[in-house]
Amino acid sequence: MKDSYITVKSSASDEFTIEKSRFIGYACPCATESEALSFLQSVRDQHHGATHHCYAYIIGENAGIMRYSDDGEPGGTAGLPIVEVMKSSHVVNCCVVVVRYFGGVLLGTGGLVRAYTQGCKTALNAAGIARMELTSRMLCDIPYSCWDSLCHAAGNLPVRIENPEFASSITFTLAVRTRDLASVTDALNRVTGRKIEMIPGEELYVPWEVEKSGPSGD
Repeated sequence: MKDSYITVKSSASDEFTIEKSRFIGYACPCATESEALSFLQSVRDQHHGATHHCYAYIIGENAGIMRYSDDGEPGGTAGLPIVEVMKSSHVVNCCVVVVRYFGGVLLGTGGLVRAYTQGCKTALNAAGIARMELTSRMLCDIPYSCWDSLCHAAGNLPVRIENPEFASSITFTLAVRTRDLASVTDALNRVTGRKIEMIPGEELYVPWEVEKSGPSGD
């Protein structure tokens, strides 16, 4: 499994108008091809009167599934520009749909490429970009005497302390990026005098760093 991958933070949309044609860009995180197709259908249903529903999706941390469609626009002017923006942004596990309501003015090949490129960038910017990190969730137990030292150390480490419970000792879940697990374990053993018990739990992808926006619209 890869240490991390980039996807969109949430489902979102935004729109713009070029030469009287209305373009609406949608982006949605999708873990499977089935989810991507379901999202595509939901956009089609919402905009059943639109002239085109052009799309692309890339599924899998290693981009194992990649599909795109011009949906009636001239070949290579819609789906391909969308997927190229996604690839240049390193976005996976995501579906982007750009809806067009034709306004009566032909844009030409170059104009269409620019419009659908802008549509994808607009959608990604609206959704925001998230870096998903492979994360280990450790089940931990420490005596009360070590709690303050551990909390102080955790503030300087790439970890998250979750769901602490205070009983005869303190138990909690420690979320740590898998690539940092060895160094974090060593650090916590040092600050607690090896009084911390850490039991491996589940390993999954979770967001750690979130960028404010997606690719530039310029």
